Amino acid sequence: MDRQIPREVFDTRAGFQAQLEACLSRSRVALAMFDPDFGWWELGSTGNDALLRTFLRHGGRLRLVAHDNARLERDAPRFLRILHDYGHLVECRLTNASIRHLTDSFCIGDEHHLVRRFHSAHFRGEAIFQSPSSTQSYLERYQSIWAETRPGLQAGVTGL
Repeated sequence: MDRQIPREVFDTRAGFQAQLEACLSRSRVALAMFDPDFGWWELGSTGNDALLRTFLRHGGRLRLVAHDNARLERDAPRFLRILHDYGHLVECRLTNASIRHLTDSFCIGDEHHLVRRFHSAHFRGEAIFQSPSSTQSYLERYQSIWAETRPGLQAGVTGL
């Protein structure tokens, strides 16, 4: 049985970034992320670049699902270099039209950690660490979302 881990709540961009960085740094095997466009995730920041490269260098697998990749392509050149360098460990997908109405945002790390924003237009959300039972419903939801996707960003497509 999972011991009860307190939820860390946040309602600012800095709070979200801190919890996301905590999730990235704790994850070793798998990261599953969903956001309409990853515009506020700062995946191309120096700090997140270092965390993702460490994760991938040790064999972790990263899966992203978005409605649109334009902001990643435009605003995250470091992330595009990660995609080029670790394309065999990173998969970026785009949602089909049937689920484009989804507006939440979340990251699941190693099936034990969860950072989620209740709506992608706001920073209000929560983080839960070391709690597989708390992530289970989001893992199932992620699999349902993944089933409604098609290939997205790829190193060759972005010209890298």
